[in-house]
Amino acid sequence: MSHEFDARREEWIAREELAERMIPLIGSLYRDHGVVTSIHGRRLINRSAIEILKAHRFARQAGDEELGLHDTMQMLTAVREVAPGPASVDIARLVQRFNAAGEGTELLDFLREELAPVIGRAEPESGTDVVLYGFGRIGRLLARILIAHAGGGQGLRLRAIVVRKGSENDLVKRASLLRRDSVHGPFQGTITVDEETNTILANGTLIQVIYSDDPGTVDYTAYGIHDAIVVDNTGRWRDEAGLGRHLESKGVSRVLLTAPGKGAIKNIVHGINTDAITDDDRILSAASCTTNAITPVLAAIDDAYGVVRGHVETVHSFTNDQNLIDNFHKGDRRGRAATLNMVITETGAAKAVAKALPQLAGKLTGNAIRVPTPDVSLAILNLQLERPTDKDELNRYLRQVSLTSPLRQQIDYIESPEVVSTDFVGNNRAGIVDGLATIADDTDVVLYVWYDNEYGYSCQVVRVIEAMAGTHPVVLPEREPVAVAALAEGAASTEIDGAGLDEDVVTLA
Repeated sequence: MSHEFDARREEWIAREELAERMIPLIGSLYRDHGVVTSIHGRRLINRSAIEILKAHRFARQAGDEELGLHDTMQMLTAVREVAPGPASVDIARLVQRFNAAGEGTELLDFLREELAPVIGRAEPESGTDVVLYGFGRIGRLLARILIAHAGGGQGLRLRAIVVRKGSENDLVKRASLLRRDSVHGPFQGTITVDEETNTILANGTLIQVIYSDDPGTVDYTAYGIHDAIVVDNTGRWRDEAGLGRHLESKGVSRVLLTAPGKGAIKNIVHGINTDAITDDDRILSAASCTTNAITPVLAAIDDAYGVVRGHVETVHSFTNDQNLIDNFHKGDRRGRAATLNMVITETGAAKAVAKALPQLAGKLTGNAIRVPTPDVSLAILNLQLERPTDKDELNRYLRQVSLTSPLRQQIDYIESPEVVSTDFVGNNRAGIVDGLATIADDTDVVLYVWYDNEYGYSCQVVRVIEAMAGTHPVVLPEREPVAVAALAEGAASTEIDGAGLDEDVVTLA
């Protein structure tokens, strides 16, 4: 027994050492080439050796075996040798495809073919300036993500935040709220405040804090900011007239709203109707967190089975627009204590889906229940389909969609009897299908979709900003649509242990 203990420990140390050797390779690809590496969508940048090992364990969900560390090391080394340009490269998918190519295939030749779209592609000389108008729950998470994705500065560059001054020590308070978060934990890095210049320096990103109450009167060029995308996360203006005021400020080229837009404003759900963005669009909306959570799943279901009609019930965490204790509120029921009550309220998400998926117009109804939790919500999709299915087939399909399809940045999948809402805090997908909760009876289906209505939504917003700026990385290897017919009975039916959580749990027979 002692011998087995020592052997297991030595094996772990060797694995940990190999993961540590990957870190400089991952960093070099990111800094020198703009290459974002991942394992089935789990980013490897700025990860510890333990987190890299957990990402390899997660790769079991795409096949029968855990992704080999030596395979990853070999692939990372070879990718650096072929020197691709900016891209999002899934190492696990490359390993799978290389192994499937069979003996006799040269790795470097294989990579030159797989990465051909970005080989020789140079990074842009300068990035796109981004201004956050408002610095609340979504604004601060957007700041964290933009700072973490700053790279060499050739992508999105967070240049400023605009707020109303709340107190004499406003700057220090804003920095403190960025540094500490009761839900999402501490900021990963260092923050320095300069009250003389009204700036916050976070991990090398210098952010100008501007005080204003009028979106049309800020001269951003005075701070060296030009052709900026202003992300309005205040919720005060939702139509073209109000949001158009931003375009009157010097240095602004485009505006993105982090809420459903009114009128003719396009509501963009990244991964669904991203191609609807044109160079002529000056004002866009990133829709709502719920719309982003359910639309990709509905698109996948409609594509494979056809949606006749459905109802969306959202169990949603309380938000800042509700009262902590009973008080006056202009909305029905939302004036009652958010921390003590379940509150039935309306949601426009079901109707908003039609802006991204016109084929579902008039087919969905929706309602919402606000509950006493601070983050992570659950959408229940009760659908009638055109084509019959069963639970196993449907789950196999959705699981494969989450791993290899064009929607894998939006949809995650999990099967675990132990998960609860807090387990999904920090998940970067728009929605996570809970496979164990799936109900399927012929053409009647009920799906349960978790979503971090703060962080997951913020990741979708950043993807829209990247699309507007033309900096969203090419995702390689190219993703392929998943056909239900291709999923034979029992295919790809490995046990799922916390797929959405990067859990490192295995049940031994």
